[in-house]
Parts: sequence; C-alpha cells; structure tokens
Amino acid sequence: MKRAALLRPFAFLMLLGLLPLRGGPAEKWETEAAAVEARLSPLPPGGVVFAGSSSIRLWNLEAAFPGLRALNAGFGGSSIAECHHFAPRLIYPWKPDTVVFYAGDNDIAAGLTLDQIAQDFIAFATSLHAALPECRLIFLSIKPSASRWPLWAQAREANARVRSLCESIGSPRLAYVDVASALLGPDGQPRPGLFLDDRLHLNDAGYALWQALLAPVLAEKNPAGRPPPPDGEACSGRRSIMPTTAPLDAAANPLHIPPR
Repeated sequence: MKRAALLRPFAFLMLLGLLPLRGGPAEKWETEAAAVEARLSPLPPGGVVFAGSSSIRLWNLEAAFPGLRALNAGFGGSSIAECHHFAPRLIYPWKPDTVVFYAGDNDIAAGLTLDQIAQDFIAFATSLHAALPECRLIFLSIKPSASRWPLWAQAREANARVRSLCESIGSPRLAYVDVASALLGPDGQPRPGLFLDDRLHLNDAGYALWQALLAPVLAEKNPAGRPPPPDGEACSGRRSIMPTTAPLDAAANPLHIPPR
C-alpha cells in the first residue's frame, strides 16, 4: 500500500473537524517540555524516540538498551493529547524511524472517557504519520498499579480498544505491545516488587520486564526495511468513532484503513 493510503482516512476525518486537537491543559507542561526540548540532540538515521508520560521520563534508556540510538522525550504526568500537543517540538524534528509511546494512565485518572482516549490516540498516530510517513509507532499498553487499581478496568478496556485498532489497520507502522500483563501476579493484582514506594511508577525490576518485552519488537525491521541500529539504532471527538461497549475488530473498523 502506498504510504498515502494509510493517512487518507485519518486526514479525511480531520478535515471534517471530527478529530479536533484538544487544547489548553497542555500549556501547564510548557516549562518542562521546553527543558526536554533543550537537552535533546539530533538522531542519526534509524534512531528511536521514547515519548509519553512519567513512565517514559523515568526510564533509564541507556541502561535498558545499551547501544540503541534513542532519545527520551517523556515529560509530566502527561496525557496522550498533551504528548500530541508537544510532538512537533519533541518528536518530529528528530525524524526517528521508530517512536515508542506510553500514555493513557493519566488520561484515565483525569476522568477522560474511553472514546476520548481512543480518539486522542488516533489523532496522535495520524499526526505522527503525516509528519513522518515511514515512522513506526509502538504503543505500550497502559499499566496496572496498586495506586490506581480502582481504574484498572477502564485501563484494560482502553488497552483493548487501542490493540483492536492497531490489529484492524494491519500496518507494520503501527504496533501494540502488552507490557501490562507481566506486572500482574497469579492473584491478578499488581506485583509489589515491580513498583516504587508510590505504588504507581516502576522500579528497576519493573523496567527490566518492560525491556524484555520491548527489545524483540525493536529488533524487528521497521516499515522502511531497516532494523533499529546499534550505536557504532489530541482530540475530543464531536462524535464517537469508536464503539462504546466493545473493542474494534477488523470487520467493524470505522476508519476502513487497508493493510500496507
């Protein structure tokens, strides 16, 4: 499939005004985003940008992925829409081959609906692929935590929607990685030994699990045919475009995006 074919359905919705970018709250992160922007440096071809909220910001990428040409553009407590707002400054200028993205945790804590979260992800992915058509986007599933355990049912449903969307589209430039299940014990509860004392953020053992799950995906060839090389590799919809009670499947994909 020509790369424009993946973008066309998204772009059509945006031209109709169905996926307006949510504005306003992102401005609270301006100081922190500006500091992140100032410390980022150009990536060589084949680089990876890790973007998203504090679970990305706190990840020691050099220790987790030695030799990977990567930038950490995480900030906040940010939401998907807030990451979208700052993407033209924190992601696009570096022209990465791959973006690893974690957000959604704070969206649910802030009371956003499942439809809003799904639509925010669509808008983020659409803008990313419009700016960087050959970039691969890897979404890391929203994690469970003891601190936000009452919200886990919503997070699990949000994960199901994003996963179904990625699978329905069937593009090698859009991937979903389940990093949530490994954080749960046999009793179905978050494993305490994987979290900091705040019971929200991961400790080194938790990040080691994430690294083990993500590394094989990063090692795969990206859509342009290049593996990540070693060193020396938001919106609020005016109408719902996602079902409110069930995740998408390939037959019910409202975006009608053909596989590449």
